Amino acid sequence: MKKKKLIIFMPSIEGGGVEKNLYIISNYLVNKIYNISLITVTKSAKSRFNKKIKFISPKNYFWENLNKKIKYTVCLYLLFKKLLVNRNVVIFCFQANVYCTLLCKIFGVRIIIRSNSSPSGWSKNLIKKIIFKKLLGLADTIIVNSIDFKNELKKKLNLNSVCIYNPLNKDEVVFQSKKNKKIIFKKKNVLRIINVARFTDQKDHITLLKAANILKEKIRFELSIVGRGVNKKIMENYILKNGLKNFVKIIKFTNNPYPLIKQADLFVLTSKFEGLPNVLLESQALKKFVISSNCPTGPREILDNGKNGFLFKIGDYKDLSKKIIYYNSNKLKLKKMINMGHKRLDRFDLKNNLQKYFLILGKFL
Repeated sequence: MKKKKLIIFMPSIEGGGVEKNLYIISNYLVNKIYNISLITVTKSAKSRFNKKIKFISPKNYFWENLNKKIKYTVCLYLLFKKLLVNRNVVIFCFQANVYCTLLCKIFGVRIIIRSNSSPSGWSKNLIKKIIFKKLLGLADTIIVNSIDFKNELKKKLNLNSVCIYNPLNKDEVVFQSKKNKKIIFKKKNVLRIINVARFTDQKDHITLLKAANILKEKIRFELSIVGRGVNKKIMENYILKNGLKNFVKIIKFTNNPYPLIKQADLFVLTSKFEGLPNVLLESQALKKFVISSNCPTGPREILDNGKNGFLFKIGDYKDLSKKIIYYNSNKLKLKKMINMGHKRLDRFDLKNNLQKYFLILGKFL
């Protein structure tokens, strides 16, 4: 029987943890699986992929600037066209897309879904939840990136899944951290705090800024927030309104934030929900202390229930500010936690977790 082709479905490739995993996993798989295609609108990302991966994209770059719904519709049409001609394929949907799942089942094609963020962040609408459950349940395999995520998916939607941690290349993170010499922290003898995340409601930067508003009266610090997104103006307005301009800087998004993280003392994540946040792993790889919201899912697992860093309740900016102040006064004492966190990164080993992807996908090819 003729071997099946693998088609990766990822309509929009933006800057972030999901995309990093896409590059790493795709570029690994192409050396194990002969024929791989990628359906996406984002043609501009092509240079970051192995040349053996065939792009299935619209001819014009125009589509990259449109909203997500349009991008998804365009890519579903491209998949539809592909399946009309050839059904001897396996689809690897890199995000939990119910329409992609439905289309595959209509054509009788195997689909593996990789879900990136906790069900807690999905629609609160009951009808939509039922639809999600029914359609995602049609997938041949669902891959999630944390044990908590796996448990939550079972508890909330009664769906079985396989956990594969995000593959972390510690050596590459350290190597990339030496590349850029741009200095983002200008003041001396201050606590250097950094956050790297998309400027969206999910990442809850207002909680971080509210904590900074308390800190300005308590300690000497600088906070750099790296990223881009729809909430940038809201963040800038909060900074101006609360007199934080001398304490907080918004730094333009970069594909290589590691030199910036390297300059910091402390990484803070304030998300409302996650899957398994890469940036916490990368911060630990650079031996930075981590404070994170105890959001579903990922941070608690990475930080071993607070043994390798501090956790605070989602949105609790007062507790966050207290934990930052405590860290500032006890840096030497807390160095053990940094070292423990760095040692525990072996769970996310690059080779082991990439091999798991190959073993699962290989069963269907």
